[in-house]
Amino acid sequence: MRGRGGIGRRRRLKIFCLYRRAGSSPAVRTITLALALSAAACERRPDVGPVIVSANGAEPQLSIAPLAGDDMASRLLTDSVAQGLVRFDAAGQIVPGIAERWIVTDEGRTYIFRLRETSWADGRPMRAAEVVAVLRRRLQSRARNPLAPYLTAVDTVVEMTPEVIQIELTRPRPDLLKLFAQPDMAIVHPTRRIGSGPMQVVAKVGIVTRLRPIPDANRAADEREDPQAEDDVLLIAERASAGIARFSARKSDLFTGGSVGEWPLLAAAGVAAADIRLDPAAGLFGLGFVRREGFLATPENRAALALAIDRPALVRSFTAEWQAAEDLLPAALDSSSPPAKSSWQPVAAEDRRAMARARVDAWRTAGNDTPEVRVALPSNAGGTLLWARVAADLHAIGVRPLRVAWDAADADLRLVDAVAPYDSARWYLDQACRPCGEAATEAIEAARLAPGLAERARAMAAADRLLAEDVAFIPIARPLRWSLVAPRLRAWQGNERAWHPLNGVRRNPI
Repeated sequence: MRGRGGIGRRRRLKIFCLYRRAGSSPAVRTITLALALSAAACERRPDVGPVIVSANGAEPQLSIAPLAGDDMASRLLTDSVAQGLVRFDAAGQIVPGIAERWIVTDEGRTYIFRLRETSWADGRPMRAAEVVAVLRRRLQSRARNPLAPYLTAVDTVVEMTPEVIQIELTRPRPDLLKLFAQPDMAIVHPTRRIGSGPMQVVAKVGIVTRLRPIPDANRAADEREDPQAEDDVLLIAERASAGIARFSARKSDLFTGGSVGEWPLLAAAGVAAADIRLDPAAGLFGLGFVRREGFLATPENRAALALAIDRPALVRSFTAEWQAAEDLLPAALDSSSPPAKSSWQPVAAEDRRAMARARVDAWRTAGNDTPEVRVALPSNAGGTLLWARVAADLHAIGVRPLRVAWDAADADLRLVDAVAPYDSARWYLDQACRPCGEAATEAIEAARLAPGLAERARAMAAADRLLAEDVAFIPIARPLRWSLVAPRLRAWQGNERAWHPLNGVRRNPI
């Protein structure tokens, strides 16, 4: 015992010395400490005790806000303690939430939900009238609800009986359920700020919130399983760098919500490749045109920038598993045509840079100065790596790039990195049109207002074609979303929504 204790003291001293030698940089010291702790803790994580989850975000509150916050920790907390009518499971599929079943009629114009026997977290029964009131407020919160632009077809939300809710739409939306499964549509009591589970907050200390599954009242008492400590979740809201270091030091079981911005930190932290899991996320990753002036006033010149980007080299600088993309739409989705091609896409890869350079040379020959493009990117490690690739590509065709803050008002291009909340071409078109030409804008609006599914599909195909002709967006790839997952989390699954409910990371809820 004495000898083993001596080894422990020497190991702790070695870790301390490594930390002291790491220099004054907090980031360097954090990564160095993580590496030292990883070497010291070589045992495999056992499936014992609560699941420890780290997510990017500020310190969570004991009561949740009426709308989910923007950071991952807040959204996970909301999703855990306040389900919507429906919710996502571990595979990103729609499963019952407050509603135990539903029917969709009239080509997606009428949704009828039958509520299950549910209580608020304080034990009071939940009634259809309360759910209706919350949903109406959600739909009216257009300034604060990011899903509001895609819910404009909802006309009425009414209580049919104490257990049945009917939602009527002015236009068909058969894909509405995926929007209602988002944390932004969770049913949160407006004054008590509580939900109905599937989990509840049982303790909170600083940045750590302890969550525990709520027993399913709809199951017979003899079928309910006794609660286990392993079913609890400790949700830690912290910076991504701290979360990666925590996982590397074997002090957590899951870091979730990783993106391009944090990817370069994985190599510094020495995270094992087997622990890195990528989601096949659906969405957009590319550069949107914010200002269309000077050199960027014409589609031909905007196409020159699209030609300049070496997509395969850019994605490989992050990971070989990241796939490049050139189409705005990942598939036809609910459009009547396959994804439209821009004029620059058929150009062979070996000819693209020369063609782009010719456009810049023609601009300068006409008596104009060297074009200057201000690119707005996040101020993190991934943003810097992305900037190195984009800046080199633009320099190569004679454009002078300048990096500005992601929210800079004077940006010409801004990074768009977003996971699609549902599978409709309209979301992609709307995200890319920030701004776009008048014809494309009108086509997107026509798609929104189309009275039937066939008309909607044709309008979206037209909008996609017009956006491609307008070169309003430069696609680069699909969103890079990843998690760090310990082997004990057997139920974790990658999915298109890149969403991993906390009640389903260790075992699938029964």
